[in-house]
Amino acid sequence: QVQLVESGGGLVQAGGSLRLSCSVSGRTFTKNAMGWFRQAPGKEREFVGGILTWNGNTYYADSVKGRFTISRDNAKNTMYLQMNSLKPEDTAVYYCAARGAPFAVPTMTQYDYWGQGTQVTVSS
Repeated sequence: QVQLVESGGGLVQAGGSLRLSCSVSGRTFTKNAMGWFRQAPGKEREFVGGILTWNGNTYYADSVKGRFTISRDNAKNTMYLQMNSLKPEDTAVYYCAARGAPFAVPTMTQYDYWGQGTQVTVSS
C-alpha cells in the first residue's frame, strides 16, 4: 500500500548535475526517516545520505559530502537528491527508502520501504 517511486535519473557528463525525486504514496511521511542508497554493477548497495523529515537533519556518506544535497517537501511527500559535480564513480542505480516507524533513526538494515530504483550514468 505504501509506494516509493524514484525519478530523475539519466546520462550526464562528469562535472554535471542531476536531481532525483522520491515520491511517496499510500501514507504521509512527514515524521519518518528517509534515505538514498545506490548500487553499482557487481557491488553491494551503499548508503548515500539520509534525512530526518521531522526536523530536517541530513547526513551523508563521505564519498558524496559537499557534492550531494538532500531536501524534502513534506507537503508533497517528496524527497530530493541534488547531485552536483558528478563523477564516473557515481554511476549506479539509486534507490530511495523510508522507515515506517515515526521519529525513529534507522540503521541501514532498518528501512521498511524501498523504491524501484533509477539509473544514473556519469560519462568521462
